[in-house]
Amino acid sequence: MDGTGADWKIGVDIGGTFMDFCALEARTGRVASLKVLTTPEDPGAELLQGLQLLAEREGLDPAAVSRFVHGTTVGINTIIQRKGARLALITNAGFEDVIELARLRMPEMYSLFCHRPEPLVARDMVFGIPARMRADGRQSVAPDEASIADAVARARAAGAEGVIVALLHAWRDGAQEAAVKAQVESLAPDLFVFTSSEVWPVIREYERSSTAILNGYVHPRVSGYLAALEARLAGQGVPARAMLTKSNGGLMTAREGRRDCVSMLLSGTASGVIGASWLARQAGEQRILTLDIGGTSADFALIVDGEVQFGSDELIGEFPLHIPSVSVSSIGIGGGSIASVDAQGVLRVGPESAGSNPGPACYGRGGTQATVTDAMAVCGWLGHSQMAYGQLQMDVALARQAVGALAERLGRSPEQTAQAIIDIAISEMFVEVEKLSSRAGVDLRDFALMPFGGGGPMLGAFLARELGMSRVIAPRRPGVVSALGGLVADLRGDFIRTVFADLGADLTAPFRALCDEGRAWLAAQGHHGAAELRLSADMRYAGQSYEIEVELEPDWLTEPARIARAFHATHRRIYDFDDPEGRIELVNLRLSAIGAGPKPEFPVKPGAHAAAWSARHVPVHLGGWQDVPLYDRAALTGGATFSGPAIVAQEDTTFAIPAGAGARVDEHLNIHLSFAE
Repeated sequence: MDGTGADWKIGVDIGGTFMDFCALEARTGRVASLKVLTTPEDPGAELLQGLQLLAEREGLDPAAVSRFVHGTTVGINTIIQRKGARLALITNAGFEDVIELARLRMPEMYSLFCHRPEPLVARDMVFGIPARMRADGRQSVAPDEASIADAVARARAAGAEGVIVALLHAWRDGAQEAAVKAQVESLAPDLFVFTSSEVWPVIREYERSSTAILNGYVHPRVSGYLAALEARLAGQGVPARAMLTKSNGGLMTAREGRRDCVSMLLSGTASGVIGASWLARQAGEQRILTLDIGGTSADFALIVDGEVQFGSDELIGEFPLHIPSVSVSSIGIGGGSIASVDAQGVLRVGPESAGSNPGPACYGRGGTQATVTDAMAVCGWLGHSQMAYGQLQMDVALARQAVGALAERLGRSPEQTAQAIIDIAISEMFVEVEKLSSRAGVDLRDFALMPFGGGGPMLGAFLARELGMSRVIAPRRPGVVSALGGLVADLRGDFIRTVFADLGADLTAPFRALCDEGRAWLAAQGHHGAAELRLSADMRYAGQSYEIEVELEPDWLTEPARIARAFHATHRRIYDFDDPEGRIELVNLRLSAIGAGPKPEFPVKPGAHAAAWSARHVPVHLGGWQDVPLYDRAALTGGATFSGPAIVAQEDTTFAIPAGAGARVDEHLNIHLSFAE
C-alpha cells in the first residue's frame, strides 16, 4: 500500500488486437479502464505500457496494487498456430496409435472433404514400452527400464523438448507413470516430463493422453510468458502475486499456471463470460446470451437462471479440451476479419484477420485489406470519435479505399459492398448461435443479448434483431468486460476421481480424498477462508457409452436412491427419456473447490426518466444517407432514454443502434435496448 491508503485491484485481458485493463480503486469505488495495442513481436511489453498509462492518467501507484489478475491467449494461440514444443510420447507397447485413432469420429460427419487434424505428437515420436497395469490397479508387467532408456535416447536424438508419459489404466494407479517419469528425468534432466495421471487422471486413454499432450505442447511458451510476466510486475514494484483466469472461470496463481498450462487455455474467453454474468446479476437479468467480439473472433455463451454454463470437449483450435471449462462457442468473425472476393466472384468474410498489425485499413497502420470494421466505417457507424482511449484515430478515407477495391470487382458501390460485408458477418454469427441454442434446447426469445469486447456493441444489436431477440444490454465499459471478469472471479480448482462402479458402492473414501485435495489446493493458492465444495458425478445407464454429469449433495453419498432420482431427472431433462428400472453406473466423481474472491462495489447512479441529449448528428448509410443522433456515453445518466437509429460513442467501443430500438439507461449505466414486437 502507498501512504495514501489507496488499494488498487487490476484485471488484464489480452486479445488479438488489444490488451485491456480494468482497474478498481477499492477505497473510492472508482474504476479506470484502458486499451493498449498488442505487441506480437514483444509479448508483455504492452503490459508495461498499460501500467505506465494508468499511472499517468489515473494516479495508479504500482506499490498499491493488492490484486492482479491476468487472462491470456498465449496458450490457445500456441495450439492454433502450431508453435508448441516438440514432444515425445511414451506409452504401452501395442498402443502407439491411440492419439491418431482418437475416437474415430470425423469433425464434420457429412462432409466428404473434412479430415482429422494432424496430432500434436508426430507418429515417429511415439515410443511403446513393455508395461501393463490391469484395470483393477494390479501390475502385471513392470515398465522395462531398457526400453525407457532407448526411447529417451531416440527422443533426444530427434530433438524432443519434452516427454509425455501416458500408460493404460493410470487413472486407477499412477505408480507406473511416476516410475517412468523418474527414470526419464534421471536420464534427461534437460527435458520436461508430464504424466497423464498428474494432469487429468480420468478413465479413457485418448482423453487422458490428449489432455496431457495439450499441457506439454504449450508448456514452454506459457511457462516462459508467465515467468516474464512475474518478472515485469516485480520490476514495476507491484507487490501482488500474479493470478491467472482459468478455462473454468476461476483463478489460480501464475506460478501454478506454469505447470498446469492446460487449465488456462480458454483463459480470456472464460473470464469474459464470468464478467458478463456478474454484470447481468447487477442488472437483474437471469437469462443472457453473451457476445464477445474482438479482432479475430466472436465468442458466444449462455447464462441460464443466473448461472454460467460449463462443459467439456470445448475445442482448442482443432482439438477437444476434456477438462471442465466455461461452455463457449466461437467463430472466426471479428472486427479485423478480412473480406475478399473468391475466384467465383463471391464475397466472403473471415476467418483470416488483420489482427493488430497492420490491423483494419481505417487504423492507418498499413492495412490495405477491407475488414468488418472498415465496412462499419464506410457505412458511417464508426469514425466520429477517437478509438481505444485515444490510441487510434479512425481514417474513413482509407476504409473507403479498401472497401472500394472490392466494390469495383463486384460492380457495386462502396456503401452497398460495406453493407454486404456486415450482413455476411452477422449471418455467419447467426448460424453459430442457432447451433448453440439448439444444443442447449433454449428459446433465445427468452434471453437478452449482452454484447461486449471492442466489436460486440458494434454488431450486437443487429444480430439480436436477426435472432428475434427483443432485448439487448450494453454494459458501461463493454470493451473491458473480460478484464473485469478477472476482478470478480473466484479461486476455482476442479478435481476428478474415476470410481467406475455400480450405484450403491461406498463413495465415502474417494469423496473425502477429493475434498482433502480441494482444500489443500485452495490453501496453496493463499486462500484460508471458507471454501465451497461442489460435488457432481458422471453417470450412465449400464450399456451406454458416455456419461452425463449430475449435481450431487454430499449427504446423498450414503443414499443411492436420491442419487438415482437426480440422475433419472437429469437424463430426462437432456434426452426427454429416462429408465427408472435401469441399472446405473457411476464413472467419475468430480469436485469443484471454490474460494470466494473480493467482489467490488461500484456506485450506482440513479436518475429521473428523461430524454437524452445528443452531442450532434452524423450521417449513416441506411439504404441511403441519413443523419442520426450521436450520444456521448460519458454524458448519459441513469434514467436517460432515446431511440434508434443512433450511435453511442465511448472510449473503448462504439454502440450501433438500429432503427426501431428504444433505449434506456439504468442506475448502473447499462444501456437497455428493446425492439418493438
